Amino acid sequence: TKRFPTKMPAFRQVGEKQLPNPVLCMAWSPKRDLIALANTAGELLLHRLANFQRVWSLPPNENTGKEITALAWRPDGKILAFSLGDTKLVVLCDAEKAEILHLFPLENPVSCMHWMEVLEESSVLNSFYTSEDESNLFLPKLPTLPKSKIHLGKLLVLVLNILVLGGGSGFVELYAYGMYKIATLPGVPGTCSSLCLSSDLKSLSIITEIRSADNDPEICYIQLDTGLLSDCLPEVTRMARKFTHISTLLQYLRLSLTCMCEAWEDILMQMDLRLTKFVQVSGHCLGPELQALLMNQLTVKGLKKLGQSIETSYSSIQKLVISHLQSGSEALLYHLSEVKGMSLWKQKFQPLGLDSAAIEDAITAVGSFTLKANELLQVIDKSMKNFKAFFRWLYVAMLRMSEEHVPPELNKMTQKDIAFVADFLSEHFSENEELFDRKGKYFNVERVGQYLKDEDEDLVSPPNTKGNQWLKFLQESTHLKESPLLFPSYSQKSLHFVKRMMEGVIELCLQKPAEVIGKSVKQAVCLPLYTVPESDNNCYRTIFLLHVCFSSDCVYSCQDARFYDDETLTVVLRASEEENRGRVLAQLPLGSTCTSSSPWVTCGICILRLDQQSGAIPVKGLVLENQWRDLENMKAQFVAVNGIRKVACVLSSNLRHVRVYEMDVEDEEDEERPESQNASSDQDGLEETPAIRGEAEGGETEGGGQRAKEQLESGEALELS
Repeated sequence: TKRFPTKMPAFRQVGEKQLPNPVLCMAWSPKRDLIALANTAGELLLHRLANFQRVWSLPPNENTGKEITALAWRPDGKILAFSLGDTKLVVLCDAEKAEILHLFPLENPVSCMHWMEVLEESSVLNSFYTSEDESNLFLPKLPTLPKSKIHLGKLLVLVLNILVLGGGSGFVELYAYGMYKIATLPGVPGTCSSLCLSSDLKSLSIITEIRSADNDPEICYIQLDTGLLSDCLPEVTRMARKFTHISTLLQYLRLSLTCMCEAWEDILMQMDLRLTKFVQVSGHCLGPELQALLMNQLTVKGLKKLGQSIETSYSSIQKLVISHLQSGSEALLYHLSEVKGMSLWKQKFQPLGLDSAAIEDAITAVGSFTLKANELLQVIDKSMKNFKAFFRWLYVAMLRMSEEHVPPELNKMTQKDIAFVADFLSEHFSENEELFDRKGKYFNVERVGQYLKDEDEDLVSPPNTKGNQWLKFLQESTHLKESPLLFPSYSQKSLHFVKRMMEGVIELCLQKPAEVIGKSVKQAVCLPLYTVPESDNNCYRTIFLLHVCFSSDCVYSCQDARFYDDETLTVVLRASEEENRGRVLAQLPLGSTCTSSSPWVTCGICILRLDQQSGAIPVKGLVLENQWRDLENMKAQFVAVNGIRKVACVLSSNLRHVRVYEMDVEDEEDEERPESQNASSDQDGLEETPAIRGEAEGGETEGGGQRAKEQLESGEALELS
C-alpha cells in the first residue's frame, strides 16, 4: 500500500477525552452520532460525537453485575444490549434514558453479540406486518403497575430483529426481538470471538478460538446453514411475536405479585406484631395487664389508624388481583390459545417445533393460576369482613374502658357481626399447635399473607371447602374428576407456588422450538485460519493480515481493523520498532481488489490455514491518496467505526485515551484541536494493559492475556511477504 503526501490531514477530529477507567468495549449507534463504552469499573457510558460529550452513564448494581463483556445496538438505535460475565445476564437498555427495559439470565457468559434486522423483501411478510396481532381488538389494555414498567411497545417493534449471542464451550443462542430465544445452536466448537447473522437469515458466520491440550489455540471460521429460519420466515416472525407477548405477560404477572407482597409486608406484618402481643396477653389474663396493653400501647387513636391501614392494604391487594392478575392471566390464555391454533396447522408450524400437547399443558397451568387468584379474592373478602368487625368491636371496648362516648351506630352489632368477630378470634387467636411457625415461635396466621409466601409447603390455613356443592359433585363424578376441560385447583398451595409451577410449564413450552430450530442448523464451512502460540501474549488474533509499506524504508503492521462498509476497511497501523514514526488511521478500499481478476487466495478449496498459505496469497497494491492520517501524540491501538454515520473512534493502548473523527471530511490545519490533546502524550505513557477485545458495529475479535486485554484485541500483525 502506498500513500501520498496531502496538503491537509484526512478525517476531521471532533473530540478527544482522557477517561478515568480503561475501556473494554465500544460500539457506535447505527442511527445516531452516539457511541457506547463499557469500562473496567462496570459502567456503561453513552457519548455524543461532538466533543465526546457524555449523554448518560449507567453504573453497575447488584441486580445486574459489573463485568460487561459485550455490546450491541438494536438496528434502529433505540435499544442497547450488553452482557455481564459475573452474573451471566443480558440487559436491554433504553438509549434515551439509560433505563433497563428487560434482562434475562443465561447458562454461560457471553463473549460476543450481534443484533441484526431482517431485510427480506416478501409480499407475504409485508402483508403479515400490516395485519398481524389483533390482540388489541379483543384484549383490554393492561393497567400500569405502581413503581414498575413493562416496555412491550419499545421491545416488540414491527420488523423482526434477532440478537445473536456467543460464548465459550460452543454457546450460541438467537433471541427474537432481544427477548425470546428462537434457537440454541449445538456443536459449535471453541469460544466465539465474533459472529454475524445474514439479513436474509440464511447463514450465520462465526469466528471461534479452539483450544486443545496438546496444540496451540487455533482460530477458525465457521459458517452455519440457518435455512429453516429463512424458509419459514413469516411463521418464525408470528411465533416469535406471540412468544414475546407471553414472556412479557409472565414478567407482568411476576411484578404484580411483587407489588402485592410489598403491600402485605409493609402493613400487615406490623399488624401481626401488634396482635401477637395482644393474643399473648389476652390468652393468659383478661385483667389489668390486657387493659394496660390496649390503652397504653395500642391506644384508641392508634387502633383506629391501624384498622384503616389494614383496610387500605387489603383493598390494594384486592385491586391488584382484579385489575392485574386476572387481566394478565386472561391475556396469557388468549395468546397461548392462538399459539395452540398455530401448532395445529402442522404444515406451517410443525417444522418449527410447536408442540400442541405442551401448549395445552401451559394453558391448563394458566387456568390453575387464575383459579388460585380467584380463591385469594374470596379469602380477602372474608378477611376484610372479619377484620372490620373485630376492630369495630375492639374499638368500642377501648372507648368504654377509657369512659369515652360511644357513637350509637357503633353500639349496634348484628348477629352476623358477632359471627365475624368469633371467626376472627377463633382463626387468629387460638393456641392450636398448627398456629406455631416452623421456627418454634408463635405465628399469627394471616390468611391473605400465606398465599403470598414463596414457599413449597402447604397452606397453614387452607380454605374451608365443606359444604361446597360443586366440589362435592366433582368428587362423586368419575367422568368429570379427570376431565381435561377442568383446571386443577391446588387448594393446599400458595399463589406463589402455583405461579412458579405455571412459569415452569410455559418455559418448557417456549424452549421446544429453540431446540428444534437449533438442531436444524447444519455446518456448511469450517475453515482453519491460523494458530496462536501460547508463548506470544501479543500475537495478533484477527482475520485481517496486512503487511503495509508506505515507502521503501517504512513497514507498518496492523493493530486493529474494522469494516467501514462493504468496500472499505478502516485500520490502525503501527510502524516497525526500528522506525521512529507514529501510528496511522487509514481507509483501505477493498472494492477494486476483491473484484480483481487475480484472486487473493489462488487455491480452489482451502485445506491449509492462512498462515500456511502465505506463499499462495499474492500482494496487492492499493493507493490510499488522502485516506489516511497520522495519529500524533497517541499510541493508537483499537478503532470502532460506523460507515453509515461516517464516524470513527480511536482508542489508545492504555485504554483511556480516545479520539473521535468524522471520516468524510478533511481537517483544516489551522483549526483548533478539541480538548485535552496536549495531555495525550502524558496519558499514553501510562503502563499499558495487556491486549483486550474490541467491539464495533461490524463485529469483534478476541484475544488472550489478562482480563483487560481480553476485550479489544491488540498486538503485532502477522506479516505476509
